[in-house]
Amino acid sequence: MIAHAERGRREFLGGLPLLRRKLWLVTLMSLALAACADKRGGTVPYGVQDFGTPDAPVALKTDDSYHIGPGDTLSVVVFRVPDLTGDVTVDVTGTFTMPLIGQVEATGKTTDQLSGELATKLGAKYLQSPEVRVTVKSATSQRVTIDGSVKQAGIYPIAGSTTLIQAIALARGTDTDANPRRVVVFRTIKGQRQAASFDLTDIRRGIQPDPEIFGNDIIVVDGNRARQNFKDALSTVPLLAIFRPF
Repeated sequence: MIAHAERGRREFLGGLPLLRRKLWLVTLMSLALAACADKRGGTVPYGVQDFGTPDAPVALKTDDSYHIGPGDTLSVVVFRVPDLTGDVTVDVTGTFTMPLIGQVEATGKTTDQLSGELATKLGAKYLQSPEVRVTVKSATSQRVTIDGSVKQAGIYPIAGSTTLIQAIALARGTDTDANPRRVVVFRTIKGQRQAASFDLTDIRRGIQPDPEIFGNDIIVVDGNRARQNFKDALSTVPLLAIFRPF
């Protein structure tokens, strides 16, 4: 029977034009890959009822590559203009108010970028060749790392309560090759890096709760192009530190 089926398949392919045969095979392969990718898997457990509260955040290092976020306190110095010099706090919308200029967008910019922008705005109407220096006085923003099969991987600031679905949305959603049934969240709890798997498909359907995401969490979405990211991330998690459902 197997030989008969194989002969029938070859006769069917032989009767198709070359281009149609190629398209037919590509379609079958795509469907097979999709069926294999859209499923749960891996050693990180699912069904974690309480992933646990992460360790308290540590002070952020604010080098030249640091991007300003909500809650950060900035020191703005306009040389020889004391009335425009002082500390400002970036609000939850990512802005702060400065005399003469008004509301200023700060989130996502480095201190050098913001210094140049303020100097340009002050020089356009109010001051001649102003010198402006912005430094981060205190950084309180919380950030999450989103990697794998998402449209825009990166490090994103979060303010207030944030869920896994909301965090994925920050990265512009899952990519076309993503496996939404296999999303791993890495978190440091009591000094150990731990991990738990989540099923975005079930969360979107309301079958599973949408877990809360905290600052310093690392989210990795599985997918064809993200397999190596999964292997690299899992290699850093001690076997005993992998969070177990209870």
